[in-house]
Amino acid sequence: MVARFKSEAAVEQSVETYSVHYGFSQHFDFPPEEAFRWCTDYAPDDVELMGEKGRRKVKRLNEDTFVLNDKYKTKEGKVVKKRLVRVYPERLSWTNTRLSKDGRHSQFLYQIVSEERGGSRLDFVGSQIFSGKKPGKAKLDAMAKQLANEDSAAWRNLAKAMAKDLSK
Repeated sequence: MVARFKSEAAVEQSVETYSVHYGFSQHFDFPPEEAFRWCTDYAPDDVELMGEKGRRKVKRLNEDTFVLNDKYKTKEGKVVKKRLVRVYPERLSWTNTRLSKDGRHSQFLYQIVSEERGGSRLDFVGSQIFSGKKPGKAKLDAMAKQLANEDSAAWRNLAKAMAKDLSK
């Protein structure tokens, strides 16, 4: 068997980057299959359901692959996030890989699991890529906490929207 790479130096890295890993869980009052269907039924108003002012364009490539293009405004200005999403209905999970320039190749994993006390929950794991020199552990921990807070706030908003839609 021939080694694929003779050394780490053989792996090309064009720009200095680092990853910040984080995660959280979000409870839903609905069975896992129902929650999964709702979460992966992408629509133009999804950005607003997350609590942002903007719109989403959805392009379905095939039965399990989407390209999502979100445009919204923040205090810092206009944000554009283009993502490749792959859904795995048999596992009640999906992946989201960033295609846009900011955070390109960042990856996010989602899985809906059953909860013993009823309902279900989303287990989320993120690995966001940043350009530049990797900061120290304290800064990385602070970044992970901030990212988890931001993303979990969006999912709290989505859980409320899910409850409104599915309780009709």
